[in-house]
Amino acid sequence: MRKVKKEDILNLYEYEKVRDEKIREIARKKKRRRIQVGDKVTLVFENYDTVWFQIQEMIRAERMVKDEEIQFEIDTYNELIPEKNQLSFTLFIEIPDERERKRELPKLVGIHNSVYMHIGNKYTVRAQAEERSDEDFETGKAAVVHFMKFDLTPEQVEAFKRETVRIEINHENYKAMTEIPPEVKEELIRDLETD
Repeated sequence: MRKVKKEDILNLYEYEKVRDEKIREIARKKKRRRIQVGDKVTLVFENYDTVWFQIQEMIRAERMVKDEEIQFEIDTYNELIPEKNQLSFTLFIEIPDERERKRELPKLVGIHNSVYMHIGNKYTVRAQAEERSDEDFETGKAAVVHFMKFDLTPEQVEAFKRETVRIEINHENYKAMTEIPPEVKEELIRDLETD
């Protein structure tokens, strides 16, 4: 899948003119790229469009105008765009109540090491988390956002297209499994077919 380039990025003025439209467009796209796993975890699968939007929003929030700052954001967020035979996602722990969040996050340390994809009855693939996720063990509480990837073999990609696919979180304090809905699976197949 192609990466975001500097020339793809709109300056602050140009982005502001199209921002409302882009927010609606990305919200529609993310709806087809989001799955709930249990009552506290949501996965959003990333692609060029979701990453482009995130970069634009960061530039807007930080009022960035320097080329090197913008390039840093591009380089950082481009890591979320999946490579060939890969699916990339952001895992969100969603606990709206602050007291409950403070109570629950220490129990969820290591959740990023407990995410699996089951493709039919033949393949199980464990998700790989970005290195920063291991800071959970140092802080004693799970981060609410983790950047993760599933690396698939060509055989697993082919099976993904034909078989039922389920996402499982198998952590000592959080166990949940859900089937990837057809509309999300369609999007992910498109991702896997894009070089």
